[in-house]
Amino acid sequence: MVEERFLLAEERIRGILEELQEKDESGQIPMPEAFKAYFLKMAEFLLLMTDTCRYVAEGKIYLASLEELKAHNKALYEDILPENYETSYGNPTYCVKELGEEYGRLCCFLYAELRSLIVFAYEKKKEDMVIRMELFLEIYGSVLCALAETGKLPAVEEVKEIIYFFVSDYMRDATEKKIKAMVCPTEDFALRILMESDLDSPEYLYYFGEYITENELKTWEHLKGQKEETISLMADTYTEGYRIGFEVGNKDITKKKTVNIRYSLGFERMMKKAVENFAKIGLKPTIYRAAASILQGKGLARIGYYGAIPNKQYDYDHKDDQALFLNKRLMQVKLESFKEAFEMYKEEAAVFGGPAVVEVFGESPAALTEKKEALHLSEEQQKISVEYASAAGDIQNRYIKGEERSFTIIAFPTPEIGEDFAEIFDEVIKINTLDYNLYQTIQQTMIDTLDKGKYVIVKGMGNNKTNLKIMLHPLTDAKKQTNFENCVADVNIPVGEVFTSPLLSGTQGTLHVTKVFLNELEYRDLSLEIKDGMITAYSCGNFKAEAENLKYIKDNLLFHHETLPMGEFAIGTNTTAYVTGKKFGIEDKLPILIAEKTGPHFAFGDTCYSHAEDVAVFNPDGKEIIARDNECSLLRKENPAKAYFNCHTDITIPYDELGEISVVCADEEVITLIEEGRFLLPGCEELNRALDGMKE
Repeated sequence: MVEERFLLAEERIRGILEELQEKDESGQIPMPEAFKAYFLKMAEFLLLMTDTCRYVAEGKIYLASLEELKAHNKALYEDILPENYETSYGNPTYCVKELGEEYGRLCCFLYAELRSLIVFAYEKKKEDMVIRMELFLEIYGSVLCALAETGKLPAVEEVKEIIYFFVSDYMRDATEKKIKAMVCPTEDFALRILMESDLDSPEYLYYFGEYITENELKTWEHLKGQKEETISLMADTYTEGYRIGFEVGNKDITKKKTVNIRYSLGFERMMKKAVENFAKIGLKPTIYRAAASILQGKGLARIGYYGAIPNKQYDYDHKDDQALFLNKRLMQVKLESFKEAFEMYKEEAAVFGGPAVVEVFGESPAALTEKKEALHLSEEQQKISVEYASAAGDIQNRYIKGEERSFTIIAFPTPEIGEDFAEIFDEVIKINTLDYNLYQTIQQTMIDTLDKGKYVIVKGMGNNKTNLKIMLHPLTDAKKQTNFENCVADVNIPVGEVFTSPLLSGTQGTLHVTKVFLNELEYRDLSLEIKDGMITAYSCGNFKAEAENLKYIKDNLLFHHETLPMGEFAIGTNTTAYVTGKKFGIEDKLPILIAEKTGPHFAFGDTCYSHAEDVAVFNPDGKEIIARDNECSLLRKENPAKAYFNCHTDITIPYDELGEISVVCADEEVITLIEEGRFLLPGCEELNRALDGMKE
């Protein structure tokens, strides 16, 4: 049936192409020229997709030369590349200019949804292709019928309704596939490429259907040139970090059977070794692609495996595409679909261990523009979005219990970081494999001092205006309890932080950073005002208009919440990573995973123990970490919707902007740990060695 629908849809699209290219007796077909051009472009693209599907299904892709693969890959993505984006229908500004405000937004959405056919063609998923081809045909037919009957375009609401029912009708199927891909190792499209391809030749990179640039090719080339023991060291650090995460979290990894691997293309040699390592501890991998469709939950962040990002502005322009149809009814459909899917795969979900993530960094920052022509969530839709995220998080935690799962994250640079890529890569390997025991000992010295305190004072220096008071949980038995976790190389690689979930009541002041990158977005002169642990005001200097700055922060840092709590306070101790950033001038390109270890950082949203607060966690010295809750997370037993925020964003003050970190004890004694970016506490002098080397 799917094959028949596919062929019928393809035949009709070929017919449309001919219709649009022909002229009637008056010299024009009865359609406005602007719409004719749009539908012609879409029909041509869809036929490219059906041809691509056959290209893959018939095995021609595996016989193609590298140059042929490159040319085909470029043809798939060239329309949204920055150099072509000004006249792309994926650009809401251009689409609105050509087709009018209301139809422009509709057609821009349709354009973006049809582009998901690229990945479905490579995965030979004809059903996913055909439903979107039929969506195109239904909208085209609606326009053609209205023009024939009335001489006018159909009402915008009529076309919106077509899109709404497309989303509503196929939401359950898409959600079921998404959950299956996460927890079931039978979905092995990427795994087969990873394990069965010749990784000594770069052609395999083009088998995924992702956009491939010199970045991915040079990453592949660099890893190919590494010794086998280096690849093993990278993979071992990654997989051992995952295993240790269960151990230090007091969780039983033997109950788990699957691990979700997420990474950026080019690292296949490392990932193949990682798959073998995970097998030795009884875990099979699930490797799913980052969402390409609105039905899969496509957003600004890529979660899964992915290739190059063709155009960050395109992604930013389409981050709120669900604004076209999101309402309470559809939210309920999504939640019902989510629960049904987890119920269908509840056995697989119960033995799912959590994600093991390889992040990349070094890409050139993009100067993103907020476009009025793009779709934006209304205030009501923002509330619905927040409500959905909270409810979906609660459902997922019922099936993948937070107290039983873990994760790990490690990061490496990409060639785009600059001409020192090879040297930086080797430095990052060194950073990721620093002496676990040395840092554990130093950090324990810091924790013993911090545990004497009622609160901590953090102040900036120079242009940094930070002035914060962070309240600590009272310890009822100092011999058995601690506030801070001694974090080395486990869930967050590399080593280098002690962290806690502070008390919200009494935590107050100003957090300020002159420049920071959060979730791939730049914030200049970011300032947050805190009262009783909650954000009460915020500002940044990205845009001239204050309203734009406020919207930018609310959309991308607060994730549409009115406020967020301080879920974490930490002190980063990895001075080696800090010096590497300074040495190569890449401080602004370090991922938060490494950047958070280069100074104190503050996370807003959920605590580090989200959904696992009742699991007892102990430091290597045997003391239990009791600061696993705050006043928000404690609401989880009464009202989970108010307990969790489903986000956790770290903001770091680098050492060179750090004036002071001091702990104030019960007897009002003040002990200074860091002053003007240097560690003063006895037993922590080793951390200054890297800083001293930077001055020499």
